[in-house]
Amino acid sequence: MGKKTEEKNNDTIGLLTEVSWEVCNKVGGIFTVLSTKARCLKEQFGDRLVFIGPDVWTDDNPSPWFDEKKRLLKSASSKMKLPMGISIRVGRWKIPGTPIAVLVKFDGVYEHLNTVFGKMWEEFKVDSLHAYGDYNEGCAFAVASAIVIRSLVEYLEIGEAETVAHFNEWTSGMGLLYLRSVMPQAASIFTTHATSIGRSICGNGKPLYEYFENYNGDQMAYELNMEAKHSLEKRAAQYADCFTTVSDVTALECSQLLDVTPDVVTPNGFEPDFVPSSAKWKKLRTNGRNRLFEIVEALTGHRPDSEALIVATSGRNEYRNKGLDMFIDSMVALAEKNEEKEICAFILVPAWVKEPSESLLKKLSGNGGEAEYPDFATHRLNNEDSDNVFRRLSQLRAEGRIGGNRKVSIVYIPCYLDGSDGVLNIAYYDLLPAIDMTIFASYYEPWGYTPLESVAFGVPTLTTDKAGFGKWVEGISRNSLSEFGVKVIERNDNNYASAVGQIAGEVLRYAASGKEVRKMAREGAEKTASLADWSKFIGYYDQAFEIAMQKRNARMAEKNKK
Repeated sequence: MGKKTEEKNNDTIGLLTEVSWEVCNKVGGIFTVLSTKARCLKEQFGDRLVFIGPDVWTDDNPSPWFDEKKRLLKSASSKMKLPMGISIRVGRWKIPGTPIAVLVKFDGVYEHLNTVFGKMWEEFKVDSLHAYGDYNEGCAFAVASAIVIRSLVEYLEIGEAETVAHFNEWTSGMGLLYLRSVMPQAASIFTTHATSIGRSICGNGKPLYEYFENYNGDQMAYELNMEAKHSLEKRAAQYADCFTTVSDVTALECSQLLDVTPDVVTPNGFEPDFVPSSAKWKKLRTNGRNRLFEIVEALTGHRPDSEALIVATSGRNEYRNKGLDMFIDSMVALAEKNEEKEICAFILVPAWVKEPSESLLKKLSGNGGEAEYPDFATHRLNNEDSDNVFRRLSQLRAEGRIGGNRKVSIVYIPCYLDGSDGVLNIAYYDLLPAIDMTIFASYYEPWGYTPLESVAFGVPTLTTDKAGFGKWVEGISRNSLSEFGVKVIERNDNNYASAVGQIAGEVLRYAASGKEVRKMAREGAEKTASLADWSKFIGYYDQAFEIAMQKRNARMAEKNKK
C-alpha cells in the first residue's frame, strides 16, 4: 500500500467521486469518516476528488459545512443540463482539505422511481416491492447522484474509464447500480459501514453472536420486514467492482448475511487537525467541567467536588446496540459499591427533544426553586414513555437506586451536541476534554468512531470486543487502560452481568488512581490514536481503488469478447 500504488492511482484516475447522505450533512458517524479522511485524499487527487451529498438545505436553514463556489467545476452548477428536475450546487466542504462538494437537489426523481425500480429489478434483481420509510428518499438521492456523476464526466470531458465512483451505505446503493447500467466503464466501490440486516437483528433484541453461523440474511430480511434495504445492499455489494467494509467484525457479518466477502477492509482513521492544541484543550477542559458540574448541581442540589471523575457515553441512540443499557446498569452497580469517590456519569445521545427543562434553566440562572421531576434529564422529551433511556432512568429513580445523596450521579443530555441545545451549549468536540473517561459498551458496533474520537482527544476509553475498533486495538496493543488508554471488555450473548461488573470495577479503579496513572493513561490514549491516523489507513483505500480498476478492466474486456 505504498507509493507505487498511490502514483498509479494519481496517474489513472481522472475523477474520484464519493457519494454519501452525510456529505455536508452531519447525521451520524459516516460524516466523521468522510470529513476526517478528506485531507489525505485531497493531497493525492486535488480537485479531481468530488464529494456528493444531498441538498436538503434552505435559505433559512443553510448547511454550516458548505461554502458555495459557483465557478468550480467549470461553472457546472449553472451550465450543466440535468434531467428529472435535478439541480446541483457546487462549493467547498468546510473541513480540513476543503475538498469540492456537490449538493444534489433530487425532489424531481420521486415521480420516476417506479420506472427506476422496474429497471433495477430487470437488470439486478433488486426487490423494491416491500419498500417503506426512508427507502424512496435514499434511492431518489442515489439515482440523482449517479446521473450527476455521468453528466460531470461528459461535461468535464473526462474519460469514463478514468472515473472511480465510491458509494457509501445502502442509501447510495441504487446509485451504484444505476451508474453501472448507464456508464459501465466507470469503476465502482461500495462500502457498507454496517449491514442493514445485522443492525436490525440486534435492534430487535435477537442474539446475533450465539447463532451467527446459522443466520441467513435473506430469511431474516423477510422475517424483519427488511427485504427492500437488504436486497439493495446485497446487490450493490455483489455488483460493485470493489466491495469494502470498515472492520474485520463487519467483514464476517457481510460474508454471512450478504453472501459477499469484502475485497478489502478499510478501517476508519482520524484527522489530528480536529484535536485542539494543548493550551486550548486545557481551557476547554476547565470550561466544560464547570458547566457539567453546574448542571449536576442544578438537577440534584449537590455541587460535585472539583476532583470528581466525569465519565460519559455518546453516539447514536440505539439502546442495546450502543450499550446504553449496559452503561446505565454499570453506573448503578458502581453506585451500590462506591462509597468514596464522587463520579458524574453523562449519557450524551440525541433523542426526540421537546424543550429544555424549565426548572433546570431557572436553577442555572439562579432564579429557581425546587427542581422538578425528572432530576436526571436536562430536557423534556416528546416520547418520555417510550424512550428507553428515559424509561430506565425513571424506573431506577422510582426504585431509589439513583438520585438522592449518592456518590454517583447519572445525567441524560438527550441532544445532538452542536453548541446550541439550550442547556449545555457546548459542541461535542469542545466537551470531550472535560471528560475523564468514556465508556462504549457496544453490543453491535461495526467500527466505533466514538472511542477513537475519545482517545484522539486524550480521553481513555472502555469499549468492547464487539466493536471493530475494539478488535483492532486487541490486535495492536496489550489490553491496558493505564498503558494504552483503551480497555476492551468481552461482551457476548451470555455474559451481560459479568461485563457490567467488569466495567464498574474498571471505573472504580480509575477513579481511585493517582495523577501519574491518569497522565499515563491519557498519553497512552494519544499513542493509540496516532496509530489510527488517516495517514496510516489511507493506503487501504489506494488498494480499493486499484482493485476496482482492475476488476472493471477485466469486466469490460469480458464484455467486449461477447
